[in-house]
Amino acid sequence: MLCITIAYKIMNTQQNNPLHGVKLQTIVEELEATIGWEKMAAKVKINCFKSNPSVKSSLTFLRRTPWAREEVENLYLKECLGLKPVVKQQADSDPWGKAKGKYN
Repeated sequence: MLCITIAYKIMNTQQNNPLHGVKLQTIVEELEATIGWEKMAAKVKINCFKSNPSVKSSLTFLRRTPWAREEVENLYLKECLGLKPVVKQQADSDPWGKAKGKYN
């Protein structure tokens, strides 16, 4: 029920950013209530979901690990809100890639 309430608020405020205003703690708690720690550990392979899982340890790890946080946010979008996961475009591996052709 809480997922639906959050989804309604999100859709009405920022349509381009479905996670706007949703705290990481809320995401973890909703996932735990919806699918449980075991399924979370199966879908996102991180130890804080596997061994002795807790919201506090998960938040600590996710705040320090951007790739894991992105995976958990995408899992939340898919499982709780029924939306497609957000795919962030990775930056070009060569920071001078665009400038090379201009000045040579």
